[in-house]
Amino acid sequence: MQKVLVKFVLPMLVLLSLAACQRGMPPVAFHADGRPPKLSDWHVVEVHEGKLELNQGVVPYDLNTPLFTDYAHKLRTIWMPKGSSAKYEPVDTLDFPVGTVISKTFYYPRAADGKFGDVVRNDDYSRDFAGQGLDLAHVHLIETRILVHRKDGWAAIPYVWNDAQTEATLARTGAVLPLTLVTTTAEAGVPAREDFNYVVPDESQCASCHAQDWIDRKVHPIGPKARHINKDYLYADGEHNQLEHLAEVGYLSGLPALDKVARDANWADPKAPLDARARAYLDINCGHCHNPNGAANTTGLSLIYGTAEDHHLGICKPPTAAGQGTGDHFFDIVPGKPDDSIIPFRLSSTEPGTMMPEIGRSTMHHEGVALIKAWIAALPGTCVVLH
Repeated sequence: MQKVLVKFVLPMLVLLSLAACQRGMPPVAFHADGRPPKLSDWHVVEVHEGKLELNQGVVPYDLNTPLFTDYAHKLRTIWMPKGSSAKYEPVDTLDFPVGTVISKTFYYPRAADGKFGDVVRNDDYSRDFAGQGLDLAHVHLIETRILVHRKDGWAAIPYVWNDAQTEATLARTGAVLPLTLVTTTAEAGVPAREDFNYVVPDESQCASCHAQDWIDRKVHPIGPKARHINKDYLYADGEHNQLEHLAEVGYLSGLPALDKVARDANWADPKAPLDARARAYLDINCGHCHNPNGAANTTGLSLIYGTAEDHHLGICKPPTAAGQGTGDHFFDIVPGKPDDSIIPFRLSSTEPGTMMPEIGRSTMHHEGVALIKAWIAALPGTCVVLH
């Protein structure tokens, strides 16, 4: 687990301050409608001289516990029009103004032999950055997703990077990219090489995860909630709390004292309580659907922050439907018995109709499954099967 911590202890080494103006890059462009054909039409992040650079006013951020996406590394950014700011929300996503552009770039460390399509499976960000941007000599860009807040709501727009790593183009129908995960250090149960299809979601799939309310199905950001981003970040001018930094640069209003703000645990921090780590992992990976208003609300299973540790969280709760997704298990969570529980069974699967989450990954997150199993193994109590 030690190498996993590098990502969170040194989240974005030598990264980009708000004032980092990039030569030759026009100002960020807010597109009030339509789907620009190229990522560079936004001027949020662009490739210059072998680096992926952030434009002036584009602020990077990270999450205490990130969503798992086939071991991809991610560079997240926020930009807002001059004079506007987001409003603090204690539980929900920050209330971003119209004109906000959020980007998330997915990429991998390159394999040492440089073979195209081979990407390294690790959580070490130390070689990803050079000066003010991603070092393309060391990383392989996959996709960049844009979330833009327009007058009629948020729009999700996916872009896929070309083989030359010079531009990303619109991919409204998604894409399937064959890659090979290469593990550079021996780990029990983890293959040295793993072929998989990296799936770029289409626009409707983006909406299926980003719809906070399944009735209106309006798209919203998932990551920038106060509890997810209440953490320190190593900016170009030093380490600062991300929420305080956003407030200082004028991107956030109404922020209370930090001791009044919730904070999700870092799932990979062995010093944090096991319960807090597991709950944070389920919150970010599952809670966007498994909540009272989400796409999976009919299951009665709520995995968001703050859910009581009872049947609402899945403890001794039977599934709403039988079938291959249960693995012939009786309860979502059986205290003390992870191998008899449905949740880790579905997290371990890569089979359609069984795996959870249903989209967003093609591989198993070995470390994440181990965490959830350890948490369930430590839970007290007994489930009774009624015949």
